[in-house]
Amino acid sequence: MGSATPGRAGRASVSPAPGVAAGRAGAGRASVPVSPAPGAPAGRATVGAASVGAASAGRASVGSASVGGRAAVARASVSPVSGGPGGPGGPGGPNGPGRGGRGGRGPGDSVAAARAKKRKRINLLIAGFAVFIMLAGVGVVGFTYYSTNVVLPDEITPPQATTLYAFDNKTPIAKVGDQNRTLVTIDQIPEWVQNAVAAAEDRNFYRHSGVDYKGITRAAWNNLTGGDKQGASTITQQYARNAIENLDDDTYGRKVKEAILASKLNDEYTKPQIMQHYLNVIYFGRGAYGIEAAAQTYFGKSVKVLKPDEGAVLAALIKQPEAQPGGHQGYDPAVNPTAAQDRWNYVIEGMVKEGWLGVAGKPERPVAYPKNIKAPKKGGIGVDFGVNTPYGNVINYVREEMRDRGICVDKETQVTETKPLCTQALMAGGYRIRTTIDTKIQKAAVETAQRKSKGSELADQKSNLMAAVVAIDPKTGRVLAYYGGDNGTGTDYAGKNTDSTGAISGGHSPGSSFKIYTLAAALKAGKALESRWKGKAFTPEGTEFKVSNAGVDDPSCHDSCTLRTSTLKSLNVPFYYVTEEIGADKVVDMAKQAGVTTMWRTDTNPAKAYDLTKADPKEITPEPFFNVVGYGQYPITVLDHANGVATFANGGVYNKAHFLYSVEKQNPNTGKWEKVAKGSEKLNSQPRIDKDVVADVTSVLKDYPAAVNHRLDDGRKAASKTGTWELKGDSSDNGDAWMIGYTPQLATAVWVGNVGARKPLLLKDGRTKVSGGNLPGDIWERFMNEALKDKEKVDFPPAANMGDKESGNGEAPPPPPPPPGGLPGLPGQPGQPGQPCDPLTNPFCQRTDGNNGGNNPNDPGRPGTGGNGGGLLPSLPPTRD
Repeated sequence: MGSATPGRAGRASVSPAPGVAAGRAGAGRASVPVSPAPGAPAGRATVGAASVGAASAGRASVGSASVGGRAAVARASVSPVSGGPGGPGGPGGPNGPGRGGRGGRGPGDSVAAARAKKRKRINLLIAGFAVFIMLAGVGVVGFTYYSTNVVLPDEITPPQATTLYAFDNKTPIAKVGDQNRTLVTIDQIPEWVQNAVAAAEDRNFYRHSGVDYKGITRAAWNNLTGGDKQGASTITQQYARNAIENLDDDTYGRKVKEAILASKLNDEYTKPQIMQHYLNVIYFGRGAYGIEAAAQTYFGKSVKVLKPDEGAVLAALIKQPEAQPGGHQGYDPAVNPTAAQDRWNYVIEGMVKEGWLGVAGKPERPVAYPKNIKAPKKGGIGVDFGVNTPYGNVINYVREEMRDRGICVDKETQVTETKPLCTQALMAGGYRIRTTIDTKIQKAAVETAQRKSKGSELADQKSNLMAAVVAIDPKTGRVLAYYGGDNGTGTDYAGKNTDSTGAISGGHSPGSSFKIYTLAAALKAGKALESRWKGKAFTPEGTEFKVSNAGVDDPSCHDSCTLRTSTLKSLNVPFYYVTEEIGADKVVDMAKQAGVTTMWRTDTNPAKAYDLTKADPKEITPEPFFNVVGYGQYPITVLDHANGVATFANGGVYNKAHFLYSVEKQNPNTGKWEKVAKGSEKLNSQPRIDKDVVADVTSVLKDYPAAVNHRLDDGRKAASKTGTWELKGDSSDNGDAWMIGYTPQLATAVWVGNVGARKPLLLKDGRTKVSGGNLPGDIWERFMNEALKDKEKVDFPPAANMGDKESGNGEAPPPPPPPPGGLPGLPGQPGQPGQPCDPLTNPFCQRTDGNNGGNNPNDPGRPGTGGNGGGLLPSLPPTRD
């Protein structure tokens, strides 16, 4: 190699030995031979190197000069072969035109020299700027790498769906969240699933440093030239892109930042850790984020039990899980089966090539594409799974209870690492929630009361009818079944709603079913079941309305009606007198103690709700809740009524109705589910009503199923009460109908009313009025029989017979009638043929007039009465809060 002599920048020193490659080039110059070896290509010097002939030169600085040619930035041109331009005999060459050797100049040499000097100056300026840009770029990249505070996976919790389970803790009843995701740890992901993903997305994953430099270069070139957007990132880069915000474009800038993050990740984590993080964030289509959600969505099983062929199906999806409008249809086997199988074959071939299948110690190569792939669910398995079902209302209650327990908060200033906003808790918190719902009992409620359930009691009834059912375990307060509507986004007919004005609605006038609280309050006040009260219709002093017994002014007991008889016959007048004497506040307080939390006044429009848990009964009676509260004018919710009934079923011991049993959150390090603070059920059983009071009330109510022809199967003892309330004040039609009842194991409230605007409640024949004893009673009886099937039969405690028999305002009992067969005073019983059965004088007669005696004419002196608070204003349809 000939050595190159130092020279000035921009000049080329010529080696006297033809065909000898230059050795080392000095700063600012490139050494070139006068005549290259015959047949050798022209050399070229790049930044930092000069290539001469067939040999490589040493170092050359930016801005070298050409010999007989044109100097380009960062390169030095070399004399071409003989005969060519600049070569021997060629134009500008030693013996060619325009060059007369060292001693003279040919024509045009002065012009060429001037142009060369100009080009030289421009090249020097451009080269200097290029060096500055390059050095600055290197500095920026280096500074970014070493100074950027990269958020690592352990500091990021991707959004996770929350799954609600039935009380068995196995059956999912709902799943909600912005992203359907359940985190898993790498030890829960089979090795062949991991390898399938590597074969599909990054076969060098276990060998490279986490960065695809070719991809970065390609993205830079396309970004500069306006070419196609580029992908082909490594798994580490894909994870960085999916996990970190603002990495959602395909530009060179994104690739650089992505590479920096990937390098950081590769430094901080092992390959299995990176694979775990990646498989928890990547999207698989059908609303499934992460490998666990994908396994459940496509195969209905956990990722930990996936087989190699199934894992390859999921891996094949990652490249494009869903169809692009006007483009590729993706790799979902239900949408594009041919492409999906081609991609699956590509994954399997890759696994075989990498030695991950078909070799000793590895699974056998699958021979066929899996056939057990589930079809897509309508609407996906994400946000709307369970929301658009009767379980939707359960979701709403769970959210409220999480707030009440302090698991989540309403204000951003209260947010902590363990207490998210309640508006986001279910959607992104990734909780595992065990509810109190018993799927068998819930199924019975839905199949009995839901209109669209084939064979239900409402299936062929008039379209304006709606039913609601709530069943509670008296011993715990757990809500075992809840049907208040077909989804969680519309009206909840069993609970409270908030309309567009912020007004709370949802109550329904309970009618005579509310008398259980009035009777209990009377017994607590020292009255006895056998105490006698006036029963004839009358107009209370200072009012303009008449109190009657569903239009009957003079019942068979006249003015000597015992509380037992008054309850069984659903007489209103005696209960008005009782309420007036003991005080309406005592009745309201009894309902409150039993579990009624909200009551609506009915003389406002819309009806105004009162929170009984905060109000002093003495301050809300007799205004706005007048003595008519004693026979059920003021609306309450089905849930509250069921809770009150449950307290009676439990011997007077109150347990708050609730839907939330436990809340767990996954430990990101171990993958184990752990109870969150305040996430476990803590019962607070409170004796609120004297057990003797309850025993006496139950002794009356246990005779009622027979009175309305709704006995339970196999002689099972149950207590019940019906209730009906008028449509409006000037109508004899019914607007609300109830049946409530209980055994020691189960308390249930059933309501039947209107969907939307209040209309007359009529059975399918169009003539018979809906009352508590018919349609609600049918639903209650059928539901209770199904829910209690195979359960032990449990009887009630005996009556305590407490109170003063002489404490009523009624007359002394009439003399007993002659005893010619049958029970005294109960005409129409077996053994008394020819005598009519009057349901107002005989509580054991089934009514035929469509009215169970719980109706009351409108109170003309109190505008808006008639249960309007339980109705739905057509112009203000309430929605779930």
